[in-house]
Amino acid sequence: MPRFLVTGGAGFIGSNLADGLAADPGNSVTAVDNMLTGKKQNLSQKPNLKFIKADVNNFNDISSVFYSGDYDYVYHYSAVVGVKRTLENPVLVLRDIDGIKNILELSKNTDVKRVLYASSSEVYGEPVELPQHEETTPLNSRLPYAVVKNIGECFLRSYKLEYGLDFTIFRFFNTYGPRQSTDFVMSKFLNAALSGKDITIYSDGSQTRTFCFVSDNVEATTKAIKDRSTIDEVVNIGNDNEITIKELAQKIIKKTKSKSKVVHLPPLKEGDMTRRQPDAAKMKKLLGRPLTSLDEGIEKLIEYRKHLA
Repeated sequence: MPRFLVTGGAGFIGSNLADGLAADPGNSVTAVDNMLTGKKQNLSQKPNLKFIKADVNNFNDISSVFYSGDYDYVYHYSAVVGVKRTLENPVLVLRDIDGIKNILELSKNTDVKRVLYASSSEVYGEPVELPQHEETTPLNSRLPYAVVKNIGECFLRSYKLEYGLDFTIFRFFNTYGPRQSTDFVMSKFLNAALSGKDITIYSDGSQTRTFCFVSDNVEATTKAIKDRSTIDEVVNIGNDNEITIKELAQKIIKKTKSKSKVVHLPPLKEGDMTRRQPDAAKMKKLLGRPLTSLDEGIEKLIEYRKHLA
C-alpha cells in the first residue's frame, strides 16, 4: 500500500489532492496543515485518509509525523499563498524556506522515494516569451513569494545531486474550483456576481491569466507518480487558454445572469504581472485528454455553489 504525505493538506489544492489520492483504496494518505488558511472540513471522511495538525516550518512538529509515517511519496504544498497576503507578510513567506528544508531533510532520512513540490508560475515574473516553457523561460521575479518558490526548486535539485532524492516540480498557474478561499480572483468575482455586488478589478483589466480547473490539476499531479518522465523534471500545471481579467469578469456576470457592474481600481504597486500563459504540453501528456474549458469549469463551480446554498 503506497503511503502519501500531503503538506498543506487542508488547503484548497492540497485537500482536493488528498481526496484524489484517497479515492484509490489501495493508498494510505496523511494530510498535515497548520490551519493558517486551511480548513479541516475541506477533507472528506475516508478510512484511508487521516489529518494531523502540524507546522512544517517547525522541525520538532513535523519530524514526529515523518518518523511515525514511513511515507513513500511526499507532496509538499504547504505555503503562505495569495498575492495580497504574501505582499503584506513577506517575513512570514520567508519562513516557508524552513519548511522546505525540513521536508527534504526528513524525506532523505526516512527513505522517501520522491518529493513532489508545489512551485508557482510566479517564479517566471514578467513573461519574456509566451507560452511560458519550463526550460526556456527565465525565472526573473523578485517578489518574496516567487523567490521562496525558486529557492525550493534549488533545494530539490541540490538534494537530488547530494543524496539522490528524486523530485518533481509543479509550477502551478491559476487553479480554481470548489473549496477555494474567497481572496482569489475566480472566487472573488463569482461571490460578487452571485450577490449582485460590484466586481472590482485592478487597472484597466487588460492583464491576462489562464484558469485551470482543480480536477485537472489533481489528475495530472497524481498521474505523475506513475509517469517516470516527470521524475527530476519541472511540469507546468495550468490551462493554456488566455483571457483578460476584464473578460473574465464579464463572462462570470453573463454566466450568473448577474446585475453586477465592473468597477476599476488603481493598479497594484507590484505583483500583478501583465500576462500569464503556460506551455501545457507536459500536463496534456499526463492527462491524455483535453483540458477542462473555462466555460465548463465556471458552470461546474456555479453548480457546486448552488448545492452549498
